[in-house]
Amino acid sequence: RLQQYPAIRMSTEELLARYPRPNQQAQQPAAAGQNRQQLQQQRRQQRGQGDAQEMRNRPQEIVLELSEAKMTRAIYSERQLQEVMADFWFNHFNVFAGKGPERWFLPSYERDVIRPHTLGKFRDLLYATAKSPAMLFYLDNWLSVDPKAFAEHQAEVQARRQRFVVLFGGDPNMVAMRQNPNAPGQGQQNAQQRRGLNENYGRELMELHTLGVDGGYTQQDVTQAALALTGWTMLAPRRDPEFRFEERFHGDDAKIIMGKTIHDGGMKDGEDLLNMLVAHPSTAKFISTKLARRFVSDNPPPELVARMADTFQRTDGDIREVLKTMIYSPEFWSRAAYRAKIKKPSELVISALRATGADMAEAMPAVRWSAQIGEPLYGCQPPTGYKDTAETWVNSGALLNRMNFSILLATGRMRDTKVDLAALLGTSDTKDPNGVLDRAIAVFLGGQVSQQTRAVLEKQLDDPQVLQAMLDDPVKNVDAGMITGLVLGSPEFQRR
Repeated sequence: RLQQYPAIRMSTEELLARYPRPNQQAQQPAAAGQNRQQLQQQRRQQRGQGDAQEMRNRPQEIVLELSEAKMTRAIYSERQLQEVMADFWFNHFNVFAGKGPERWFLPSYERDVIRPHTLGKFRDLLYATAKSPAMLFYLDNWLSVDPKAFAEHQAEVQARRQRFVVLFGGDPNMVAMRQNPNAPGQGQQNAQQRRGLNENYGRELMELHTLGVDGGYTQQDVTQAALALTGWTMLAPRRDPEFRFEERFHGDDAKIIMGKTIHDGGMKDGEDLLNMLVAHPSTAKFISTKLARRFVSDNPPPELVARMADTFQRTDGDIREVLKTMIYSPEFWSRAAYRAKIKKPSELVISALRATGADMAEAMPAVRWSAQIGEPLYGCQPPTGYKDTAETWVNSGALLNRMNFSILLATGRMRDTKVDLAALLGTSDTKDPNGVLDRAIAVFLGGQVSQQTRAVLEKQLDDPQVLQAMLDDPVKNVDAGMITGLVLGSPEFQRR
């Protein structure tokens, strides 16, 4: 099923070639002997002849294919925990597809950074994200430099230029004049050349990726962390981006972060910072809380979080072992945890398609429904990622869209999607709406439904659209799709 999404297997360089930037073709120079008018005419002809191909080669296709592949894996993969954890960690280390060239970086980010480490060591995952072009660009660390080191670098560059000019008999004062921001035409150029410390990644590294907002750090710690990570940048962001450490942009001064002095120098400063954060008790508690919130309840029991955090520290951040502590805990299997979590939009779509045994020719309708209900895949702009609590997803508009999706799917009107309800519900008692309802509740809700929900559902059974009969006409066959859609839209199915 994944073969129809080639973008997920391409390198960033291949993606940039296959899905060029919108203005890239317009910037191509004319061939020898070809004037501007001829070039424009040729491009008009190409547009007229290849509209379909052009649509397939749009950069937007990268995110669409990635989204479809994500849905396909989640619905059909037999490694369900792997898919849940891939979604969890991408959301934890969120990047936004709509920022600059991020969409070209995304396939590699998810394929090479997130997915290989979902059940491994947290340290390896943190290192991989810190060096990822997607994260470096998203939180601007690729532009962050130590102000003192950068000033020294600029002075050295200017000195070399002056020596070069003198060597060929020129006036060295002309070089200094060009560096003067008050010189005519130099203001904009120097504004582009000026670079400084960017604290975005240092802040989110501590607040969102490791310690948590209550992790015991200060603004001064954020600044010092950003200094430790200066020089962590990338090469060729517009061609084939890869991580590179630039020594010349990294400061040699000691960094004091949360009472610990980091002064090994060079790239080791950033590595020492990451190691310190992984080993900090606040990181163990923060990651354990987020995992328990994802799997157990919006407000996970403190005792469970404490045991998970202890496992995290004892195993050096072994994600698999932390999950085992959670899964084999009494809290995980308690009555209070049963159906305690509201499914976020993508989870509702995925679970409904899995429950009905849907056969999708393509996953785009599922992707669109996830977005319509409130969760565009890869579309969360802030670095916080999508929230994992009920109040984020429960509102009147979202609930209506959830019901509309459920009915559309169950009645067989979802594009490129086939559902065989007869195989799930059986073909007996098709004239008895209550019998069909009982069977749907048994199949999709495990037979467990509140009296209030059952009363609401039974009230809908008199609807002519369900009975497929008007007034006193005899009921020949009830609409099992409508009844199933109502069950899938029930409060019980909205929970996991």
